[in-house]
Amino acid sequence: MNTTETTPLRAVALVCTLSPSPARSSSQLLAEQTMEALSEHGVSGKAIRIADHDVRTGVSTDMGEGDAWPEIRETILACDILVLSTPIWLGHPASTAQRVMERLNAEMSETDEDGLMLTYGKAAAVCVVGNEDGAHKVSADLFQGLNDVGFSLAPNAVTYWVGEAMRKTDYQDLDETPKATADATATLAANTAHLARRLKSAPYPPAA
Repeated sequence: MNTTETTPLRAVALVCTLSPSPARSSSQLLAEQTMEALSEHGVSGKAIRIADHDVRTGVSTDMGEGDAWPEIRETILACDILVLSTPIWLGHPASTAQRVMERLNAEMSETDEDGLMLTYGKAAAVCVVGNEDGAHKVSADLFQGLNDVGFSLAPNAVTYWVGEAMRKTDYQDLDETPKATADATATLAANTAHLARRLKSAPYPPAA
């Protein structure tokens, strides 16, 4: 096997549920399932529930004393893969996910000696859960934002589950993971790990 296929990788999943721990969370569950799927491809890492931390509102890498984002940002920059997991609220990503994207916006001003954003060479993927339509719209919004701030996206870099509209069934309350979601998670993991290894072995060229 090519050595690039076995290069160890690191990932972090940012869980953007509105509920802090120890509340149960479908977004947390799907993120953990995604991390487990990634582990089958030599990827280790952890999930961070944003609601458990004082991530300040803003578009800077550091919003001052007490801001939890700088430490989370260090974790992101030390990883090869970023997974963003969010519920759907009113047809949009959770406000927590939007806050994460706003903080990531600061990366557009952070570049290396070649003029590349520090997020270049990192892959990203998205998890979405909800009780209404909108998984494609939510993933499209996050894909565009993640790409704007330097992350690369593999084919099918999203896994999701949406229940029947106007009902109250949560993903975490299902007796078993639907095959379609499990398959999507497996595809996300395989493609994202593959892309991350390729980026690690063949970085993007310097900015023109």
